[in-house]
Amino acid sequence: MSTFRTPVGPQSSKVYWRRRLIVALGLVAVIIIVLLIVNRPGESAPTPAATSSSPTSPTATAEAPPAAAPGETVVCDPAMVTVEATTDAGEYDSGVNPVLSFSLKSRMTNPCTISAGSNLQEFVITSGSDLIWNSKDCQVDPVEATATLLPGVPLAGSSLTWDRTRSTPDTCDTERDQVDASGATYRLDVKVGDIKSGDSRAFILN
Repeated sequence: MSTFRTPVGPQSSKVYWRRRLIVALGLVAVIIIVLLIVNRPGESAPTPAATSSSPTSPTATAEAPPAAAPGETVVCDPAMVTVEATTDAGEYDSGVNPVLSFSLKSRMTNPCTISAGSNLQEFVITSGSDLIWNSKDCQVDPVEATATLLPGVPLAGSSLTWDRTRSTPDTCDTERDQVDASGATYRLDVKVGDIKSGDSRAFILN
C-alpha cells in the first residue's frame, strides 16, 4: 500500500494528513501571491486624454494702437485740449474797442495738431442772460487752419475787434446800435470746433 495514502509513523494518520494539508495550502498561497505580483490587479491601463471633437477657435484679442514715440507729433484729442477766452484789457474807456482772442493748451504728452481756423472759431459776448454779439452772425471768408500744440504750452489764437454793437444775422449790412457802456460788465466765451472755453472772460465798458 502507498505510504502517501496511508502514512506510516509513530503518530496517528490524522496528524500526517493534517500536516500534508497545511503544506498543500502553503503551496497554493505561494502560487496565488506570485500570480498577484505578476498581474497586479487594480492597476488600470492609462486613460487617453480626452480630446474635443470640435475645432478650437482662436481667441480674438484686440490690438492696441501703437504708442507714439516721445516727441512724435500726433493728432490732438479734443478732450485733452482747453480753450481760454481772453481780451486785451479788463476795462475799456469810452471809445476804445475790446480786442477779443483766445488761447489753446494741450494736456497731452506729445506735440499734437488740431484744426483751429476761423471757420471753427466762434466768439460770443453776453451780458447776464442777454446774448449781445456772435462772430458767426456776420462772418466773412472763414479760413481753415491747423495749429500745433506743445504739451502744456498755451498757443495764442487769432483775434478780432468788437465794435461794441449788438449783432444778428439780419443786421450785417445795416448800422447797428451801440451797447450800454456806462460801466456795464460783459462776458466773452470762445468755441473752437466742439471745444468751449471753460470760464467766461469778464470785462467792463465805460
